[in-house]
Amino acid sequence: MDDTGGTDDVTTLTRELVSIPSHEDETAAGDAIEDWLHEHTDGNVTRDSAGNVIARKGPGDGDGRDDAPSLALVGHHDVVPPAPSQLDGEEYVVKERDGRLYGRGSADMKGAVAASMLAFRDADPSCELVFASFVGEEIGGTGARVAIDEGFAPDYAIVAEGSTNYSKPGVTDVVVAHKGRRASTLVARGSAAHASEPEAGENAIYRASDAIDIVRELEFPEVEVFGEQLRGTVAVTGIDGGTAWNVIPDECEIIVDERTVPGVRAELERVEEIEGITWTVDQDLPPMDCDDETFADSVLEAAKDAQDGDPELVTKPHATDAGWLAQAGTTCVVCGASEPGEAHTKTESVGLDVLERCYRIYRNAAESV
Repeated sequence: MDDTGGTDDVTTLTRELVSIPSHEDETAAGDAIEDWLHEHTDGNVTRDSAGNVIARKGPGDGDGRDDAPSLALVGHHDVVPPAPSQLDGEEYVVKERDGRLYGRGSADMKGAVAASMLAFRDADPSCELVFASFVGEEIGGTGARVAIDEGFAPDYAIVAEGSTNYSKPGVTDVVVAHKGRRASTLVARGSAAHASEPEAGENAIYRASDAIDIVRELEFPEVEVFGEQLRGTVAVTGIDGGTAWNVIPDECEIIVDERTVPGVRAELERVEEIEGITWTVDQDLPPMDCDDETFADSVLEAAKDAQDGDPELVTKPHATDAGWLAQAGTTCVVCGASEPGEAHTKTESVGLDVLERCYRIYRNAAESV
């Protein structure tokens, strides 16, 4: 492989990464990324305690200019479990047809990781350029959180999750805000009794129903980021209560899915005003909003220069590692190859032309931000 970006480069590298199983153990994929960076780049490549692969080059990388700003190209090399059709024994199936590459992780997000690696290799950066591929994104951002705890703190980041075909078909847009996710469990407790004497007990399902009424009536929070609207949601997604047809239930559990937005939350705590209700937050993935319009516009210009279409600043419904980075103080946008409806599917694929486009966006940004 020569050291100039191109469709052949990004196709070859994406095929290599997608072929490596990484839904249970990301080590082999991380090894491949680390080895490639050592062989093909002049960056300072490290591996942290979680298995994240991080490389740095350009001003600030040991040259005495520690005040130089830093831009990180960020991805992850773990994937969700493959469908049976995406496996051949224990190996991942990778196929190419009609200008697209098919396989688990092609869209989410080893293709964009490959484009980031090539951009890191080829760019002559105007700042300290950082490449990072995290583990554990699919299970709540465990790798990103370890990296942050161990000092990963770039000034700016382009998180290479999907932003293609958001504003219109055929373009890769720039995401300036995305939702987070808060998953909660509400437990309603009462007291059991024989169903022939319901007044002798306290029906936990009735208390749960009262809590559901509150959830149903909550206002969805909404924010605006650089003129783009982002609206949260709250929904009951599960209920479990009762042990037998002739027993007044003493416990009922409710599952609530909440999509959060920056700076404001739905008033879910109101359910605890009901006697016998307790509320537990099981997962809280932070939302993201870019806090620097100049940076967002500069990445948008890099995206415009890399494609024939007219990309826009947009919002995204899904949580990404950009939420953890933004919460820690990094100014973030999201820009990547995955299109709506591709990630986590049994027919997951990515356009090879889009990967080449993303390579150009990342390299443009590295040389201009």
